[in-house]
Amino acid sequence: MIECVPNNMPGRSSSFKTTHWSLVQAAAASPTRDSQEALTDLCQTYWRPVYAFIRREGSDRDQSLDLTQGFFTLLLEKNYLMAADPQRGKFRSFLLTAVKHFLAHEWEREHAQKRGGFHVHISVDPVNAETWCVPAVVQEETPERLFERQWAVSLLGGVLDKLRAEFAIEGKADRFESLVGFLDQESDTASYKELAEQMDLSPGALRMLVLRLRRRYRRVLREEIAQTVASPEEIDEEIRFLLSALRK
Repeated sequence: MIECVPNNMPGRSSSFKTTHWSLVQAAAASPTRDSQEALTDLCQTYWRPVYAFIRREGSDRDQSLDLTQGFFTLLLEKNYLMAADPQRGKFRSFLLTAVKHFLAHEWEREHAQKRGGFHVHISVDPVNAETWCVPAVVQEETPERLFERQWAVSLLGGVLDKLRAEFAIEGKADRFESLVGFLDQESDTASYKELAEQMDLSPGALRMLVLRLRRRYRRVLREEIAQTVASPEEIDEEIRFLLSALRK
């Protein structure tokens, strides 16, 4: 598990500008092609916790896939977005409440194709979904807790994807894959020495690269979390939540 470290240093909220909340509210007020594409990307990021919740509620794999697609279609087509209010909670809480409402009113899904408006397709890999979902489903775990854990996994996975992309742009994809294993643990001297030799670096130079990667990881993590909460003051609280969700 990669470590999430709260950071109480001042001046770290400058990136708190465009958030999931502002994106959702703008799209609800005036939907455009660009906002549809942005929201589709947002849905793509968070389909896993929604799928996990629906699966744990008792639907089989095919039903869960269909309901997940139906939920996100309705999320963009109906008044779910208009009801979104950042002052009433985190985006994570809004999404969970919305999927509960959707399942309680499943009949609406059957009319989605007749209404027009947004048409969203979330790329869901059923094999991949079942790989990480089924072991949790068979355990005694509430749908809400499963949703929260998969939310944390999805968010942290997105952070790693961004870092991986940054390294790839710089032509250093192989370096990232070599260093990523040092993000979540204090490796012993032998591990640093072995990798340093493979990378033709001194152990000290390698430690500096790892330190820089950890710092960048924490910055990107805070930026990602800032998009899901209503104010910068909630970022550290949400990081603590992520840690708690992953430990459950």
